[in-house]
This record gives sequence, C-alpha cells and structure tokens, in this order.
Amino acid sequence: MTPFPLSSAALLKSAADRVRSARPELADGLDLSSTQALRAARAGLHGDRTAPTDEVLAVVVIGRLDLPRWVRETCAFALALAPGEREAWRRSFTRTVYLAGSPSNLRERFAFDHVAGDDSVAWAGPAPGARTATLRRLLKSFEAAHELTAQRSATVTVPGCPGTRPPARRELYIATARVSVTEALVHVNHLLAEAVLDGLIGPGDRLTLRFVPRLTGLGAQLAMLRVDTDVHRPDELQAYAGLTTEV
Repeated sequence: MTPFPLSSAALLKSAADRVRSARPELADGLDLSSTQALRAARAGLHGDRTAPTDEVLAVVVIGRLDLPRWVRETCAFALALAPGEREAWRRSFTRTVYLAGSPSNLRERFAFDHVAGDDSVAWAGPAPGARTATLRRLLKSFEAAHELTAQRSATVTVPGCPGTRPPARRELYIATARVSVTEALVHVNHLLAEAVLDGLIGPGDRLTLRFVPRLTGLGAQLAMLRVDTDVHRPDELQAYAGLTTEV
C-alpha cells in the first residue's frame, strides 16, 4: 500500500471536510481555506449565534483506563445510538466531556446509557447539557497530563452481531509524541465515534491499535484521519489518529 499523503493541504482538507459533514447547511458560507480561517470558523460555530438548537454532548466517566477496552466500549456506545441521537451528536461535532469517577458508585444516582462490563467506564448521552449537568458538577474532569507512552499493539473486536456486511479488519494508528493521555482520548474518541456514524466501524470488526510517535510516513492507506490544531504550533495542523482501509 502506498503511504497516505499527510501534507499540509491534505490535513486541511480532512479538517475542513469534518466541518462540512457536521454542518453542511453552513459550509458554503464558511472560509475553510487556511488553518487560521478554519480555526476561526470552528470557534464561530460554537458561538451563541450559530450553535445548533439541538446541540448535545456525551459524558464519559472514567474509573480505570485500559485503552484497548476503552476503544472497544467507545465503539459499542456509538453503535447503540438511535438515528436521531447520531444526527444530533454529529451536528455537535461528537462533543464529549471526560470525568473522573467510579461508575459502580454512581449507577444508583445516575442513569448511564452504556457501562463497560467491568464497570471501568460509563457513558451518558449524547443529550442536551441539562441532562448531565448534575453529574458534571459532581465530578472533576479526567486529567492525565503525562505523555501517552508507546504500547504494544493490541487487537480488539467491536461488540455486536455483524449486519449486512462481513466484519472488517482495520488498523487504528495513535500518535504519542508530545500527546498527553487526555488529549489522546479526545482525539481517538472523535475518530471512533465519527467512523461509527459513517459506517466505517461496525459490529464484529477487528481493530488493531498501533502506537507511533507521529502519523507521518506510514505505509498504510487511511480511510479517516483525526486532525486538529498542533498545540505546539498553533498555525499548523497535526494528525493525531488515523483509521486504515480494510487490511
């Protein structure tokens, strides 16, 4: 397979396409021609005037973090959403809030929509912010500021019975260099959620997690990228995660 071209133009196109996919009715009126213009457009989309009336968010309560299990359960959560929930979450750019807490200690007080089998992680939403306001006030944000260290590759199977298409095998590349654990969760969550919404990830699929310092120079064809502002170079974009075509 030939390497995916991670040029500045390719990164900008990927990031701009995400905006167009989430808010197609506004895309024609937005300037997405540069990193600076893209950043301004995204900031404006979260402002009072242009924020969608159906804006929603998901909440993740993390008790114990095991990244392969978290990937598996994130896919399971997204796959279980109803069509209306999927559409609203997409329009809200799959916004997700990460909290630190024990799901097993909270289940009697709060109604979660998905809980990992070992009670390590639980999800609520996506729903209007008022639904999870009490939970978000109660718990602190999940903070893991240390750099994500390279780990051994791991393969997970997405829960559920395959539908009309046979299960696919894909690789999930995750950048680690100067990326904190919290930042990695944010980027991988967006990629996984949107891959599920796009039908790239389905029940029974096998995902092999591969940790690399950066996504440049990969000998793989990527079907989806997670691109965001480079926190160390705010006028540039960086690829933080990538999902390959079938392997």
